[in-house]
Amino acid sequence: MHADYYKDETTRQKLNKRFGALRTERSSFVSHWKELSRFIQPRRGRFLVTDRNKGDKRWEEIINSRATLAHRIARAGIFAGIMSPTRPWHTLETSNPDLMESAAVRTWLNDVVLVQREIFSQSNLYRMAPRMIGEMLTFGTGAMLHVDSFDDVARFYTQTVGSYVIAQNDKYEVDTFAREFQMTTSQMVERFGYDKCSYQVQCAYDKSDYDAWFDVHHFLLPNEMMKPSSPFADGKPFASIYYEPGDDTLDGTLKVEGFNEFPGYFPRWDVTGEDVYATDCPGMTSLGDIKGLQVEEKRKAQGLDLQVNPPLKGPPSLRNSSEITSLPGGLNIYEPGQSSEGLTPVYNVNLPFNELRIDIDSVESRINEVFFVDLFLAISNMKGIQPRNQLDIMQRHEERLLQIGPVLESMHNEFLSKLIDRTFNQMARAGILPDPPPELEGVELNIKFISSLAMAQRAVATESIDKTVAFAGALAGAGWTEALDKVDADQSVDEYAKAIGTPPRIIVPDDVVAERRQQRQQMQQQQQAMEMAQSAANTAKMASDAKTGDKNLLTDMAAANSG
Repeated sequence: MHADYYKDETTRQKLNKRFGALRTERSSFVSHWKELSRFIQPRRGRFLVTDRNKGDKRWEEIINSRATLAHRIARAGIFAGIMSPTRPWHTLETSNPDLMESAAVRTWLNDVVLVQREIFSQSNLYRMAPRMIGEMLTFGTGAMLHVDSFDDVARFYTQTVGSYVIAQNDKYEVDTFAREFQMTTSQMVERFGYDKCSYQVQCAYDKSDYDAWFDVHHFLLPNEMMKPSSPFADGKPFASIYYEPGDDTLDGTLKVEGFNEFPGYFPRWDVTGEDVYATDCPGMTSLGDIKGLQVEEKRKAQGLDLQVNPPLKGPPSLRNSSEITSLPGGLNIYEPGQSSEGLTPVYNVNLPFNELRIDIDSVESRINEVFFVDLFLAISNMKGIQPRNQLDIMQRHEERLLQIGPVLESMHNEFLSKLIDRTFNQMARAGILPDPPPELEGVELNIKFISSLAMAQRAVATESIDKTVAFAGALAGAGWTEALDKVDADQSVDEYAKAIGTPPRIIVPDDVVAERRQQRQQMQQQQQAMEMAQSAANTAKMASDAKTGDKNLLTDMAAANSG
């Protein structure tokens, strides 16, 4: 980006104008997001720039926490299911099956994945990703920034709904991001430098008012003034611009950077048409049930309170009496001849608690269903279960896996694939990418996800392989051995291994298999030849050791014939 392009007042005004337009475009979602926040995650969502470090109570709307607990289970289930830090969740491969037979190619691809896993584990990815997934579950749209880091290659920052605006290109891919936030005096001077800050920030710093807050805007957008030959920020396809929106006297921006790839991920649960923000998610779908559940819990509590602590009535003589008590174990004294009418309930409450409890359970069950709680609990409880039993469990939840399939595709396409691609390019620029074998030069690499959820979906497909092989075996067992000629054992193993995500190093390449079989056949032929030679030698020895002068069966037969 040309350095002077964003240093004139007109361009800063353009950015402010576009921010206002994007904020207006977003405005129809805000009231809905606020309601979702109140009933599911009261601490998520930031709808005012001053909404920071607010410790006020925000849980008044939540009486029954089922939705919050279901959200927590779903967030943990999706995170562990697509990118668990404790197990591999992606591999790299080529579309050329011949290349994948090369041990050097497979080893290099595996080494690259191992380096990426190390980068992810050393960064803050696994702390930020669950927060982004939680935003998707509640508000439908997640947001995470991915920037370069000198210390650990990559750093990640999750954004909360309401604090940012986004726009997309003609391919409906998010390529513009802007947020408004506040920074303290010390933070701004440390981040941008004293000379880059506005006069107001400099005055606050000079007065040692280090904790004063100032508005900052941050834009990520395509670089319209890109100079491809430039090695600096103006030569990058995407620009990052920080500026103070309220100070028109400021001569320049706070900071301008460039990126080779768009440094942000914005996975969406479901999108309608050309909408940029998600229009459906578990939080939106279950909001009616969540609000109704709070009303039912409130009414149940009120009914219980009226039963155990009902309003009372008594005679006028008790109006000003200080000796009357309605506490448990209280003692009320009456004079002889005094009216025996004491305190009695104004009305009797007979709340049908059983029926109410059944209805509450039904509502909670619907909320659990929307958040896929049954599926994630089944997966989390499979630890220690045999793989075949795990497959049986997945097959029983096949319908739920199909329902969550589109969401997984969205996570793969709008988040994980972009994450892996950008990390791969960062590795290349940082010089930590292993040297590839010559046969991979110019070859495009493909990403294959082998997370537990991805494998669970593919594992359902192994049912057809199991049934086909079992059926052929049954026919062979019944006498039709020619049925086995229809089953390619090698291809069955390959397809099954691909379906369940078997590490490629475990599967022996076809050329090695052919060589081993040829060696085994030669050894068998040699063994047979040795056995035949040994048998012939034994026969000859037995013949040489025979005493032909003595009577034996042959001499007896010869004598009989001559007679």
